[in-house]
Amino acid sequence: MDFGSINPVLLLASLMVAATPILIAALGELVVERTGVLNLGVEGMMITGAICGFATAVNTGSPLIGFIAAAVGGAGLSLLFAFLTQVALANQVASGLGLTLFGLGLSALLGQGYQGIKPPPTGKLDIPLLADIPVLGPILFNHDIMVYAGLALCAAVWAVLKYTRAGLILRAVGENHDAAHALGYKVVRVRMLAIMFGGACAGLGGAYISLIRVPQWTEGMTAGAGWIALALVVFASWKAGRVLLGAWLFGGITVLQLNLQAAGAQLPIPALGWAVILGLAIYGVAKAATKSPMTTKQLWTLGTLFTASLAFALLTQGIRVPFKVEYLSMSPYLITILVLVIMSADKSRAPASLGRIFHASQ
Repeated sequence: MDFGSINPVLLLASLMVAATPILIAALGELVVERTGVLNLGVEGMMITGAICGFATAVNTGSPLIGFIAAAVGGAGLSLLFAFLTQVALANQVASGLGLTLFGLGLSALLGQGYQGIKPPPTGKLDIPLLADIPVLGPILFNHDIMVYAGLALCAAVWAVLKYTRAGLILRAVGENHDAAHALGYKVVRVRMLAIMFGGACAGLGGAYISLIRVPQWTEGMTAGAGWIALALVVFASWKAGRVLLGAWLFGGITVLQLNLQAAGAQLPIPALGWAVILGLAIYGVAKAATKSPMTTKQLWTLGTLFTASLAFALLTQGIRVPFKVEYLSMSPYLITILVLVIMSADKSRAPASLGRIFHASQ
């Protein structure tokens, strides 16, 4: 495996692109879950937004109109989930899973006839002077408009939740919907608006995949990105700023495994040591996100594992073994499972009313 063929600048620039769809989708789901609603239909809304945005952009020749159509398509599909859970009082988990299956089938139906077609290109937003800065220019200032829209959305969600009256009401509904209703807040209305916002964000994330990241339409092309976005919300402990860090982490893992596949089919033994060190780093970030201090025993264990992994990586330099690239393709999903296992130990950060059904007459 020739690591010299991997350009670190291009790797970091690709990281931001790979992180954008799951960042936008996760921010929408974050707002939904902060109101106490668990919507597992993110994957279905993303794939629906992907085909709506792709078809509209191809027929109109405008990527901007395509993104608007994707947001409308995702929000429209989310209304089905909102009706089932907030009006018909159906189980949120079952409704979300049904929404994913429905979205996958609907997108396959709508996407017939669009395979093999290229959408209109979305130009990069070259920022004068800044884009010419060595190293930092290509990494930070040479992307399409949606990358910066995702960063702006993250800042906006963080500010609204933390500093505005609307954010306070939204968080109050998520923490105790009965108390919020007693104070006169329209719980169902707040939740339905949040669900539509989450659907629009999921649609935008899906359209980013079909219009920019992989500029073509393929059935099932989101490939689990919606599930990663759901895991990202838990990983971030329902905090917008941490969603950004988590999106970069998952995006980096995705891009890295693609670059490793392109570099060759032999795995250097030291990579196993570095993989363990990466896992320890993820665990440390997860513990920091929950603000739960480590015990002395945990610190000693982590220190021992870190030292042993570092020594293993250094002592096995140059040793390579045949390795199937399919195992690398599994890595983003394995890391997602690892993060969920780690974060499931601390549920204190979840909104208290998450997943609970609300009825005004109760």
